[in-house]
Amino acid sequence: MHGTVTVVDKGAVRVHSYMSPADSLNVTTQLIETPARVIAVDAQYALAYADEVVSYAKGLGKPLDRLIVTHAHPDHFQGAGRFGVPVHALAAVREQIAAQGDAQDPTGVVIPVADVTPTVEIVPGAEVIDGVPFVFEAVSGGEAADELVIKLPEQGVLVAQDLVYHAVHLFLGNNDIAGWQRAVEQLAADSSYDTILPGHGLPAGPEVYEDLRHYLADARELLGDDGEAYKKAILERYPSYGAPFLIDIGNQYLFGARNP
Repeated sequence: MHGTVTVVDKGAVRVHSYMSPADSLNVTTQLIETPARVIAVDAQYALAYADEVVSYAKGLGKPLDRLIVTHAHPDHFQGAGRFGVPVHALAAVREQIAAQGDAQDPTGVVIPVADVTPTVEIVPGAEVIDGVPFVFEAVSGGEAADELVIKLPEQGVLVAQDLVYHAVHLFLGNNDIAGWQRAVEQLAADSSYDTILPGHGLPAGPEVYEDLRHYLADARELLGDDGEAYKKAILERYPSYGAPFLIDIGNQYLFGARNP
């Protein structure tokens, strides 16, 4: 296996957190194992790593029930067609994915948008799945225009996905650092969750919020009108963080061809 799996045991629920290698931005898929099924959250960018996730999920010996896509960034939905189950998402996320059209795997394989567009709408609120309460919350602004946060209150598990990165450089292409800071403060204000599952990086505890606060504050200070200067400065402050290519991708959105 090329990815890294971390298992968080919460009794009736076990979370298998699959983080892809650095060449695929350390993007993380969560496999939430309930007593009788498995629920996947986010689908990887590269089809090869999506296939690894699906193979691992099948090895758990329980049916894969659904795939939940939290937001409309390709690194979280391009592998959706490999899961072979209904794809669930917020209505806004579904529309944003459909609007992007066909895509391409890193190997050059075309990914038809029809294969990855969610078909089941998630309405914010509570739902009991296999006896386990799930709470679905919509967040606007921050890392993406619209994101889904999933809470498992009985287990103290918060599936934050791309509102939280753990020891991985942040993608700032949505150009909303202030919105991201507000979202982090809202998540951090609820102390009932001791396990935080990020969209890039390994599972963490609530201490990850302080790391995010520092990084976002530094990014706000350093991000001027020169993407290469920003990249140099943020790498100097966070030399141990993974997936520096995320900075380059963000710079393409913020500055265009001037800072490829």
